[in-house]
Amino acid sequence: MKTQLLVMLDMQDAMNARVNPDWRNAGNAWYRAIWTECAEMLDHYGWKWWKHQQPDLEQVQLELVDILHFAMSDYLLRDDDNQRVAARIEAELSRPKPGDDFRIAIEAMAQSTIAQQGMHFSDFATVMNLIEMDFDALYRSYVGKNVLNFFRQDHGYKDGSYIKVWQGREDNEHLVEVINQLDSNNASFRDEVYRGLQERYPG
Repeated sequence: MKTQLLVMLDMQDAMNARVNPDWRNAGNAWYRAIWTECAEMLDHYGWKWWKHQQPDLEQVQLELVDILHFAMSDYLLRDDDNQRVAARIEAELSRPKPGDDFRIAIEAMAQSTIAQQGMHFSDFATVMNLIEMDFDALYRSYVGKNVLNFFRQDHGYKDGSYIKVWQGREDNEHLVEVINQLDSNNASFRDEVYRGLQERYPG
């Protein structure tokens, strides 16, 4: 797990630097991004009692991966030693908090994040467990989403020219299909994900 975490931390640092080379001094409110993503995750899971809703677990997992991007960025900002950051995350992931209600677990993570202005990975582990998402699945989805973020930047995300809906579906949905067709243990996994997105992109 630590080896994969180190890969993810390097990828996150590279993504942040792509958006803003001076990202460490930008004063970004990472915690705010985390709790707003919690709300989006809850929407994908469903909470409206006045209408029929079916949990979209693939999109729930992708929202959790978005949260991971922001949480790792916050941890990288607090400590510039990636080995220590990876060890800290690994330790916190091994201590999930008790809970059996997914909606309450999301709210607890959001509340804690707001109160502390930062997320703790024990809350994150609780949410992972409740949707039966193991670390290998998290890693696969993270790498995929990181590649998608680079793809977006390469195709005009920052200047507003990027096309997010392809053939009537958001790029996130295409990403799920692409990564499900590939072997995440392959050394060229990242490149294959990018190529798969490129083949589908309408621009």
